[in-house]
Amino acid sequence: MQPDKRKKITAVLQGRMGSTRLPGKVMLPLQGKPMIQCVFDRLSRCKYIDNIIIATSLLSEDDVIADHFTSQDVKVFRGSLGDPLDRFYNAARHHQITHIMRAMADCPFIDPNLIDQLAEVYFSDDYDFCHLIGEFPSGLDTTMFTYDCLEKAWNEAKKKSEREHVTSYITNNPNLFKIGTYEPLRGLYHHRWVVDHPKDYEFAKAVYEGLEQSGNEFGWKDIAQFLEQRSEIFDLNSKIKRDEGYLKALAQD
Repeated sequence: MQPDKRKKITAVLQGRMGSTRLPGKVMLPLQGKPMIQCVFDRLSRCKYIDNIIIATSLLSEDDVIADHFTSQDVKVFRGSLGDPLDRFYNAARHHQITHIMRAMADCPFIDPNLIDQLAEVYFSDDYDFCHLIGEFPSGLDTTMFTYDCLEKAWNEAKKKSEREHVTSYITNNPNLFKIGTYEPLRGLYHHRWVVDHPKDYEFAKAVYEGLEQSGNEFGWKDIAQFLEQRSEIFDLNSKIKRDEGYLKALAQD
């Protein structure tokens, strides 16, 4: 059963080439596709997502991202490098989005089924913001919110961490927003499924290669089961500290 057409979400997929720890990571290949394309393809499988917009910076080094998607007639918005919240907000404003999902190009394991399950929660009440909570792997983070919620954050967020990490102002001020949560996963907090270091990329390549028979269809359960059998792959990036970038931004506030 398809969702009501009024209950549709636009995913804003953020990505840039200038990562300090792994430059150019979003265009690195996974089974022959750029990583950001893998994320796009997984988002495309979600029944609640009816549009995907790429948000990147105005720097010339990010032309490769813009060109990759404009050649596919995908909408691309280019904005501030130093203020990701401003870039994200203006992408939503320019495209007149009502319901928004934030997606990250360095999270090639996001799960379409989880996204749709969260959307069910998001639309079940008049929430401003809805997100996964609990013991899920880093890299499965999923958030949805209204345009008005995003605009309030854009107007009021002052800290560096809240400008760099788009939804931090919202989660730091739960008294200002009606926030919904969904907690479907347990026992996987120690898993790292985000790509931010060379070891993360080695991990991602190994998992994609190991699950290649599924194409881009595999979900979080398939990954968890695969890693239970292949502990040497799990160990590739298991020592890297979780939320490293966010903790660094907090220290600079």
